[in-house]
Amino acid sequence: MPFIYVLYSHLAKRHYTGATSNLEQRLAQHNSDQSISTKNRGPWKLVYQEEYATIGEALRRERYLKSGKGREELKRHLQQHQSENPS
Repeated sequence: MPFIYVLYSHLAKRHYTGATSNLEQRLAQHNSDQSISTKNRGPWKLVYQEEYATIGEALRRERYLKSGKGREELKRHLQQHQSENPS
């Protein structure tokens, strides 16, 4: 199933948002420096995900979450998720 996902790197103090049809494999690629966007900034931890019926829907959601309003929404989701699931 297609997903959008949000990763967090404690080293870089940054979030990364992406879309994939194989979340486990994609996370492994990020953590083994096979992704130019996240290379040398890991390790990355999966902090949020949403599942979609099609990759097109996931890509549209990813684009939105990378926009100004989408980043604000994502920030609220992450704050809510963190307060519900403290680590």
